[in-house]
Amino acid sequence: MNTNTNETVNFADLLKKSVLENFSAGIDIWKIALTLAVSFMLGWFIYVLYKRIFSGVLYSKSFNVALIGMCLITSLVIMAINSNLILSLGMVGALSIVRFRTPIKDPTDLIFLFWSAAAGIVTGAGFYTLAILGSVVIGLVLFIFIKKSTFDTPYLLVINCDDGSSEQNLYQKLNGLVKRYNVKQKTVTPDNIEMTVEVRLRGNEPGFVNELTAVGGVKNAVLISYSGDYVS
Repeated sequence: MNTNTNETVNFADLLKKSVLENFSAGIDIWKIALTLAVSFMLGWFIYVLYKRIFSGVLYSKSFNVALIGMCLITSLVIMAINSNLILSLGMVGALSIVRFRTPIKDPTDLIFLFWSAAAGIVTGAGFYTLAILGSVVIGLVLFIFIKKSTFDTPYLLVINCDDGSSEQNLYQKLNGLVKRYNVKQKTVTPDNIEMTVEVRLRGNEPGFVNELTAVGGVKNAVLISYSGDYVS
């Protein structure tokens, strides 16, 4: 009976010891410096890539800088959690009540936010090779798929013309000026036709709008840059 009791106690002690061995009383200063340096490098890489492949209408530098800060802060929190068992339990409880309600308009921004947080978590846990190689692979995938889709920059062309004949003349003019176009919206009134057309330019010069206004019956034309998402 005593033998079984001793074996149970010894097993409990071993289990407790194995759990506590994963937490150290302190963190070496050089490990802190290395972790923060790797986190900053990864955050800067995310910052540069986001700025390079951004395809929205308005670029937000504050959001981009926040990606670097998120990577550093997340790695700092993970280092603290790994160093102390009691502190880790307290942080889990404290962070569970935090709510972020900043609206994310572009799904790509959400990818970069999650990527920055994940890079900080992996770096803070000490898996530097995984964090670096994973970030390189993710960066290449995003660059290939997102940057490739932004080579043909989409524009919205809002045109007002008099009647159907001027509308046909406008279509013929567009065929010779742009790579392709697609009518998104058309509003007809007795004395006016308003159209919203998505156009893809042959080059980077949007000066063709001046030629459109010279078409007979065209009252005005407005060219608008947008992110490629339009709901009619």
